Amino acid sequence: METPPFFGLALMLLLLPDLLAGTGALRGNDNGETLPESIPSAPGTLPHFLQEPDDAYIIKSNPIVLRCRAVPAMQIFFKCNGEWVHQNEHVSEESMDESTGLKVREAYINVTRQQVEDFHGPEDYWCQCVAWSHLGTSKSRKASVRIAYLRKNFEQDPQGREVPIEGMIVLHCRPPEGVPAAEVEWLKNEEPVDAEQDENIDTRADHNLIIRQARLSDSGNYTCMAANIVAKRRSLSATVVVYVDGGWEVWSEWSVCSPECEHMRIRECSAPPPRNGGKFCEGPSQESENCTEGLCIQDIENATDIALYSGLGAAVIAVAVIVVGVTLYRRSQSEYGVDVIDSSALTGGFQTFNFKTVRQGNSLLLNSSMQPDLTVSRTYSGPICLQDPIDKELMTESSLFNPLTDIKVKVQSSFMVSLGVTERSEYHGKTHSGTFPHDSNRTFHPIHAKNKAAYIQNLSSLSKRSEMRATGIFGHLGGRLGIPNTGVSLLIPHGAIPEEASWEIYLAINQDEASLQPEGSEVLLGPQVTCGPPDVTVSTPFALTIPHCAEANSEHWNVHLKKKKLQGKWEEVMSVEEETTSCYCLLDPYACHILLDSFGTYALTGEPLSDCSVKELKVAVFGCMSCNSLDYSLRVYCIDNTPCAFQEVISDETHQGGQLLEEPKLLHFKGNTFSLQISVLDIPPFLWRIKPFTACQEVPFSRVWRSNQQPLHCAFSLERYTPATTQLSCKICVRQVKGHEQILQIQTSILENEKETIAFFAHDDSNFPAQMGPQAFKIPYSIRQRICATFDTPSTKGKDWQMLAQKNSINRNLSYFATQRSPSAVILDLWEARHQHDGDLDSLACALEEIGRTQPKNSNLTETQIEESNFSYSRQNGL
Repeated sequence: METPPFFGLALMLLLLPDLLAGTGALRGNDNGETLPESIPSAPGTLPHFLQEPDDAYIIKSNPIVLRCRAVPAMQIFFKCNGEWVHQNEHVSEESMDESTGLKVREAYINVTRQQVEDFHGPEDYWCQCVAWSHLGTSKSRKASVRIAYLRKNFEQDPQGREVPIEGMIVLHCRPPEGVPAAEVEWLKNEEPVDAEQDENIDTRADHNLIIRQARLSDSGNYTCMAANIVAKRRSLSATVVVYVDGGWEVWSEWSVCSPECEHMRIRECSAPPPRNGGKFCEGPSQESENCTEGLCIQDIENATDIALYSGLGAAVIAVAVIVVGVTLYRRSQSEYGVDVIDSSALTGGFQTFNFKTVRQGNSLLLNSSMQPDLTVSRTYSGPICLQDPIDKELMTESSLFNPLTDIKVKVQSSFMVSLGVTERSEYHGKTHSGTFPHDSNRTFHPIHAKNKAAYIQNLSSLSKRSEMRATGIFGHLGGRLGIPNTGVSLLIPHGAIPEEASWEIYLAINQDEASLQPEGSEVLLGPQVTCGPPDVTVSTPFALTIPHCAEANSEHWNVHLKKKKLQGKWEEVMSVEEETTSCYCLLDPYACHILLDSFGTYALTGEPLSDCSVKELKVAVFGCMSCNSLDYSLRVYCIDNTPCAFQEVISDETHQGGQLLEEPKLLHFKGNTFSLQISVLDIPPFLWRIKPFTACQEVPFSRVWRSNQQPLHCAFSLERYTPATTQLSCKICVRQVKGHEQILQIQTSILENEKETIAFFAHDDSNFPAQMGPQAFKIPYSIRQRICATFDTPSTKGKDWQMLAQKNSINRNLSYFATQRSPSAVILDLWEARHQHDGDLDSLACALEEIGRTQPKNSNLTETQIEESNFSYSRQNGL
């Protein structure tokens, strides 16, 4: 019989009278089975529990109560973790079971949070009841006592999805850790999701929400709710957008034949129409063709007028050509000193002619005794930095500045400085032509016959959008080729193409093919660019400029140049920080300038080296009216900060009728794995309302980080209460969780005739995709030649091409330039590529001035002498 130590003595005193009274009876029974006379007549039983203690959870600091009831029971005590609870901590009550007449005893104790926290056993804190009767003891079940809690953070939040209609949606949710384990409930737009009422939804699998076939009505904001007896927790909302890609219906019938002998047909993107950001139909919405099989007879009077105007136009053109030809001939004789080999250019109508430059008058020869070629006028922006003549050795060793002694500088009010001879300071000479005349005497071939098929095949595989490619015919004089508004350009130096050859060069952005799939953590930093034809051989490296979206920092990024091989595979050409003589990469804040000797398809990839790596995103918002006259759609784009990516968005939005509502802003997106949140704020409450599931949208990190293949955008649907509302004002908030934030203020009229126009992005050269000859370069050719002659020659003072590179912020991989025939020329080509938009000749002139002022280590000139010479030189040149 198990008894607690404090209860043993009391129990013996309680049973002593009965034991003494029954002694004779026990002694008189041979079998010893007789019971004491004082035992009740009811058959004896062990205690039976009517109520056993239940498992319990302590919430915050509130103690819990454990109860038990037993019959028949003389006493009830609790034992916790194997030790008896003191009787002072018990509360007991006794009653009579009316049906049996037996005693019913009930006891309960309190268990505090401190008791549970102080227990450090191998199992949970537990308690059980022990009840006594005349025949022995009975034990209840063990009841565990645990401290209840629920963590704040979900182990996995649901992530937003964009899925096509009838696609499967799986939203994962792992609730916070808790005791007891949390129950999970899903909300859609703050309303509970009832999976029992919708057979298309299943919420039973590991707390996940599964929508088997997505419907438009399934779009919305989904939230995972976790709750136990302690608290409730909400996950981050996941926005699900079910979109519909547009589809063409059948073509309409051909229209009647027009007076221009054409008919047309149309089709609409309405089977189905795109919805919720779905793709618009690809291809044209109308077609036209000749309806008379090429034979078109129009009114005779109109034909006569056309013939008359054509004849007059031809006559005017003929007279203009003759005048231009005579003018060019006279100027070539008087100013350039050329010998006309074929005089039939003047007497034989419109035949072209060749010319050669007389050596005595050739201004390109670097001889200080000859007169410089000053017929080319160039305009320089900003104050010009001229060479200081204190370095006598540099001045006598080369003709870089000696031929320029007759130049005077005139500073105008607009800070424009013009270069001209002293006697004719206001005269602006003509610029050299960028193209050669074509005739039978000159070898002219846009492309060799053996290369033509490959060239056509390459062009056919490029982007079909004309604004994403450019072509031009280039010769020995070189030139510049750029794709407008994309930041992609190609510089072909003077002399890169043989003197008796011309090539049709093309440059394109591979917009419709995403063949390069970065491996591991690598991401594309800019467009894939193709230049060609691929088998053209150049004698001097050309410069290819590709924009990028990385915040250039060698501590955070490892940037690679990759090239596509003939088999479609990509290989790494070099790392930007690598030392190599095969090519050269110069990474500027917004573009990479690459010196190459072979055409092909190239791309820039970046490998982030830390969570601090940053991609720069351009945030832009567009708006347009929806099919419903009361609806207005806002589309927010977060795209790589490259001109070509934004140009693609502009093209798509123009096709859809969208309008840019605010000047785009820059967002620094960190590689810290945190998502992007886009929300619409401050909508006028009594004029507009926003549909619930588009109020706030979240985009996963990986989709933003690798968004260069497809423009990333979120659509918001607004509705005005009445047609009288014509103005919209709100804010668009774009922020990275634990990162950068941008606010775009929208203030616009939704009426077509009252919309304000915000200028799209445009480069300075947007109207000149191809420039041939001298006008393509910022540095005049004669000055360029003198710079090369000066710095290609080693100097005892170190004033050579290496110093020229250093003064132009080129400090690494100098071994590449050492392998070139003229290192200075290649450095200047790189300068031309970097300064194609600003033409900052001032910086180059200042660099040359700094080199000229560099003194030898053993110079005997004092600082006073240097200052006096500088002052004297400035006075002589009118500065």
